[in-house]
Amino acid sequence: MERINVSTVSEFIFVGLSDAPEVRFLLFVLFLLIYLATLAGNITILVAVSTDSRLHNPMYFFLCNLSLLDILCPTITVPKMLDALLFENKAISFTGCMVQLFFLIDVVGTEIFLLAVMAYDRYVAVCYPLQYMNIVNMKLCAHLAIGTWIAGFFNSLLHTSFIFTLFFCDSNKVVQYYCDIPPLLALSCSPTYTRELVILTVAGVLGSGAFLVTLISYVYILLTVLHTNSAESRHKAFSTCGSHLTVVCLFYGTTICTYVRTSSSYSPYQDRIISMLYGIFTPLLNPMIYSLRNKEVKSTLQRMTRQIRTAL
Repeated sequence: MERINVSTVSEFIFVGLSDAPEVRFLLFVLFLLIYLATLAGNITILVAVSTDSRLHNPMYFFLCNLSLLDILCPTITVPKMLDALLFENKAISFTGCMVQLFFLIDVVGTEIFLLAVMAYDRYVAVCYPLQYMNIVNMKLCAHLAIGTWIAGFFNSLLHTSFIFTLFFCDSNKVVQYYCDIPPLLALSCSPTYTRELVILTVAGVLGSGAFLVTLISYVYILLTVLHTNSAESRHKAFSTCGSHLTVVCLFYGTTICTYVRTSSSYSPYQDRIISMLYGIFTPLLNPMIYSLRNKEVKSTLQRMTRQIRTAL
């Protein structure tokens, strides 16, 4: 390929999506249905919590933040992927790529911190039930939620600034369906050692720290549950905590595998699968795992359904 000067790189091209028309259309339908289901599930949670005063408590406040993040995360990447699959429009401007990267890292980072906060909230609720409302009051919840969004913003600003100042002089083909740190680092002809070291350090410390807070919180929850006398309560807690931990480990594991490593170990095809797990499938699963199995949420949804039927 002819060598390109950085000043002439005005766009990136997403490659690696199927070139077979029949496969492209099937993938388009599949990801469109997943995206619509994700939007429907998370919007339902937001509407249910906002319209039912019984759900105005810390747990559901954090769940609303999670649902909002789960709407934003696929919305940042999936529409462009659908456009590429249906219309073969695989180009994105340099500025558009950086904007997409910034918001993606912002949302993913915020969700990492939020999951840790949610685990702490459940730890206090299970281990200190009588003091729960005094410890985790709505003022603290607001501060914690705002803190996760601010931390995600500055984390993304740091990483995006490192990528934005890179030189791209050999290729503009991104082997991914969206702009992300690993494929852009692999494309750059600038020295990336210092940037990779900072990215690895920041992502490793913040990601591992949040994961440890989450894991330790659930360990204490499980230990507390084991000392309860009710077998039914133990079964319910194990079922809930098990499903939560499954989603948490899936999200943390895939994001850490994506960002906490050097560009020399970058594998575009493996990364595409991993990124779909945390970017597409986890936002779909979160409403079902965290909210739609909950009795209070089910009761609210049933009431909403009856009201809609009556209105119709």
